[in-house]
Amino acid sequence: MSSIFTPADDLRVAHALADAAAAHSLRLFRTPLDIISKADESPVTQADRAAETAMREILGTERPADGIFGEEHGRERLEAERVWVLDPIDGTRSFITGSPLWGTLIGLLRGGRVELGMVDMPVLGERWIGQAGIGATRNGQPVRASQCSALADARIVTTSPDIFNPADWQAFDVLSRRCAMRRFGGDCYGYAQLAGGTIDLVVETGLQPYDYLGPTGLIEAAGGIVTDWQGRPLGLESDGRVVAAATSELHRQALALLAA
Repeated sequence: MSSIFTPADDLRVAHALADAAAAHSLRLFRTPLDIISKADESPVTQADRAAETAMREILGTERPADGIFGEEHGRERLEAERVWVLDPIDGTRSFITGSPLWGTLIGLLRGGRVELGMVDMPVLGERWIGQAGIGATRNGQPVRASQCSALADARIVTTSPDIFNPADWQAFDVLSRRCAMRRFGGDCYGYAQLAGGTIDLVVETGLQPYDYLGPTGLIEAAGGIVTDWQGRPLGLESDGRVVAAATSELHRQALALLAA
């Protein structure tokens, strides 16, 4: 049954998911929140949980046979041909500190490969979407990764030095100091910036599938490349270390330094 869905069908559902998440998250943004610490010590709020619940309700109606891998409410039917990967509020620390650079991440996998990726930035009013074989857009306008092919010209971003263990930080520090510019912060927005051509490299570690699969679909559709630090395609079982680059040449140079 799942094979009858068209890319347009998938996009309609993705829009509905993002709209539902935003309805809950925006209502609670910059309001007093009950902060809860998860096992990995990351803060979550009632906004995260309510938003994902709303997204799952839509999938329960629209795509009851599809799998779901969500940050807040776990995993269902991961053996299904199609799996939706949901992060209702990526950048929870930004959310609870009043920064607008948090987003909703949606990925749709078919046979383990990302067919659709969305980075929705509700406060900024920007919805970035990529679909395999179709292309990438921001608010309906086409976007494309840059043509940067040399580290010396590259703009690199990562969320925070705090996400790295000492060995990974050393590798990132060596790589990033070879670039033209390095920036910190932005959470998922860095991936959108890469898809839009204003950032050339994103390197991170310690991520979960719901952190990287939506952005992967967006960046690949925009002409970029995303892998782990060994150059392997990302999936549900990846180790959480991510390299996203505007071009294959830049990607190869980054991998060589990360592996050194």
